[in-house]
Amino acid sequence: MILGIPWWVYMFIGFIFFSGYMSFRAMRAEKKLEQRYIEQEGKVFMDRISERRNEKDEEFEQKKVISG
Repeated sequence: MILGIPWWVYMFIGFIFFSGYMSFRAMRAEKKLEQRYIEQEGKVFMDRISERRNEKDEEFEQKKVISG
């Protein structure tokens, strides 16, 4: 007994803090993973927009050549 408190109480408090720390670490890792996924999906979306713009520009140039 330390200061009149059994040793297992200190262990219990230590495990509570350890659990909180591990939870915080997991939350940070999950946030990083989610951010990476969002960036990847955003890149795919921007690539599709770019492809559609290029297609429309090519169509416009073809129409311009035909009519002019």
